Amino acid sequence: MRYLMLIYHNEAANMQMNEQEQGAVMAAHNAFGTEMQQRGAMLGGDALYPTTSATTVRLREGKILTTDGPFAETKEQLGGYYMLNCKDLDEAIKLAAKIPEARHGSIEIRPIVEFQ
Repeated sequence: MRYLMLIYHNEAANMQMNEQEQGAVMAAHNAFGTEMQQRGAMLGGDALYPTTSATTVRLREGKILTTDGPFAETKEQLGGYYMLNCKDLDEAIKLAAKIPEARHGSIEIRPIVEFQ
């Protein structure tokens, strides 16, 4: 089954990291990606630009409304995702715990609907 691992972190704290700390996070993501590829679980994944680059779209009474930024103010922001193929939720949880941001942020696991 496919699972989307939504990676949430504190953007402000990440912006305060020095080059060495940022490099360590990137190295951890590279190691995770390599492990997922070796397992045959990696289906995709990307980092996202900060929420300052986001645009939220709503359609109200036939009019398109746009606002800068994310839909809701939160302490953690969506920073990226992995799409993994896992045998079940238990395996998805074990793999999500290996994502570097699980240590300081959170990983939301969402099963992907398989339409026939």
